[in-house]
Amino acid sequence: MSKYLLDKFLYTVDRDPELVERYRADPRGTVRWWEAERANVILNLPESERSTWLTFTDTEREALATHDYVKLLEFGAHNFLTLTLFIALFERDYDEPLAFQREFATKLSHWSLPYPDIST
Repeated sequence: MSKYLLDKFLYTVDRDPELVERYRADPRGTVRWWEAERANVILNLPESERSTWLTFTDTEREALATHDYVKLLEFGAHNFLTLTLFIALFERDYDEPLAFQREFATKLSHWSLPYPDIST
């Protein structure tokens, strides 16, 4: 399990409006593409600088492919990165302001302090 790679996915997709739309329309395909093409790119360096060993586990891949943010948070994905991406993905589907955020909080209400560790 790699909290770093989950967070990197959430971070890089959230910061690219085209990737947000691609992930919304085809989550499984986007996860597959991102893992093959972007997972090993070292951020803030020329793209020729790459790692070779980073991959998602099957359960991480499935949680990303099904937009299962509860499972992602259980894996230790950073809560702010998760929330901001999923707001970008789904807030528009609700008529009321903050409705998605309330649903997000409700689905996570089974947790109490201390929350899962988000350190990488």
